[in-house]
Order: sequence, then structure tokens, then C-alpha cells
Amino acid sequence: MRFLVARSMDPEKAARMFVQWAKWRADFVPRGHIPDDEVLQELESKKIYLQGLSKNGYSLLIVLARKHFPSKDHLQFKKFVVHLLDKTIASSFSGEEKGDEKLVAILDLESLTLQNIDPRALITGFQFLQAYYPERLARLYLLNMPWIFVSVWKMVSRFLEKATLEKVVIVGNEEGKRTILEDIGEGTLPEEYGGRAKLTPLQDVKLSHWPLTA
Repeated sequence: MRFLVARSMDPEKAARMFVQWAKWRADFVPRGHIPDDEVLQELESKKIYLQGLSKNGYSLLIVLARKHFPSKDHLQFKKFVVHLLDKTIASSFSGEEKGDEKLVAILDLESLTLQNIDPRALITGFQFLQAYYPERLARLYLLNMPWIFVSVWKMVSRFLEKATLEKVVIVGNEEGKRTILEDIGEGTLPEEYGGRAKLTPLQDVKLSHWPLTA
């Protein structure tokens, strides 16, 4: 169904997309998951945080852009994208409270420097979401966007499908931040963003349904 929705309910296009996904999954993730030890360099930066479920049942993923630096090993970065997306999706049905296997993300751009800017990484993440994780992204909040990122975002957004771009919300004022709190809920949103939760690094989250085996 997710593939059908992503292709406007066109069965032929959805079937082609599914076949391409199945081939990619078999080639790129032959073990069914990407283990921690294959992406240790990316995990060590502690730039990705995985929280609980939002009010709508979406797993909350937080990216601290100031902790990211362009990887010299782009293959490992691609594996890291798969690792974090798979684990985030798994987190929505791992606990007692079941989500709907979608995610909501916050890309926090506070204190971003030129050394952190990585258009290729952003494009890779969005391309994976669009091609291999259709209808998994519910909402992406771009928070605390500095002027040095504006032109980067304009360039990156050209690679986004209309449906993906419509899910991106640029938050630039206190009203927008209140919207995030209302949408996610203070029990899941970390204290840094007005909630009551603690930031939890991705690698510290233990799931009953992780790692995925198929």
C-alpha cells in the first residue's frame, strides 16, 4: 500500500518501484539489517537521537547537525542511513504502545558551521526515503535554520519530490516551536525543545524487534 500511495495509486508504477526496492534491499542489506559495527564512526558522533512515539504514533528522530561532519567513506554513510531508518521504523512497534511505522524528524541546525554542511548527505537521505522508504516520513521539521544554510536548502530541495517537500516544515519562531510541542507531545519531546524527555542516542535504544532479520 505504501508503494501504491507513493505512486498515486498507479499499480504498474507501484509494482516497478517495489521490484526496484526488493532488488536494492537484497543487494545492499543482504543480512536484513545493518549492524552497529558496520557504522561505528557515524554512531560515535552521537548526532542521531531516537525518542518515543509522538501523539500521532510516529517515532521521533532528532538530528543534531552541528555534530555531523562529511564522511570520507560515503558507502558507510549510506549504510548508516539504512541503519537509522530501519531502527527508527522498528521502534514504532517494539514497545507496548504500537505506532504506525512512520517517523517524524527534527533536523536541528542550531550552531551550524560551514564544516558541518554536507549537501550530499542530505540528498542521499532524501533519495533513500523517496526510493526505498516510501510513505515512511510523516513530517520533517527544520529547526533553527541559519542564513548559511538557506542556499544549501534551496539546492537540496530541488531533488525532492513534491509529496516529500510538502512534509517539510521550516520552524523559525516561537509559534512554530509551540506547534512542534503540540504535534509531538511533551512526554516525547526532549527538554531542549520544550518537552520533558531526555535525549537518547540512537545506539543506546534497545528494541525487542531489533535487529530486523528480514
